[in-house]
Amino acid sequence: MNQQKSIQEIYSPNGICFGCGPKNEKGLRIRSFTDGDEFVAEWRAEPHHEAFAGVLNGGIIGALLDCHSNWAAAYHLMKKAGAGHAACTVTADFHVKLLRPTPSDALITLRARIVESSEDRAVVEAELIANANVCDTCRGTFVAVKEGHPAYHRW
Repeated sequence: MNQQKSIQEIYSPNGICFGCGPKNEKGLRIRSFTDGDEFVAEWRAEPHHEAFAGVLNGGIIGALLDCHSNWAAAYHLMKKAGAGHAACTVTADFHVKLLRPTPSDALITLRARIVESSEDRAVVEAELIANANVCDTCRGTFVAVKEGHPAYHRW
């Protein structure tokens, strides 16, 4: 396990999001890191994350890809603006493709990259890799919200 602090642990240490909140004891607790122009996370499933024996649940796959991509967008927009805190981003749209069954006993690697961005939004493409196979992909738009939005700095 990476001993460095993840993007989530640095910019939202008290976050309770099911997918990425460091303080959610029952959550997935995704830990994302920068790797050049990409964002990478590694994660291991537990039996209660399965759809059936040996295969990861599709909703869990979606949560992994969504949260990892959202943090890629937040970090990218922060760096682009030269800000000292992560942009508070929310998912505007998100499309997941389940390409093959995702094994639940393998180390899961998430990779995300920014493919478009403007001042307040980023389009992210990501993939979930297990046993050297791309099992699932996604493309989503993540928008930075401002004070007054119900999600503003609440994750």
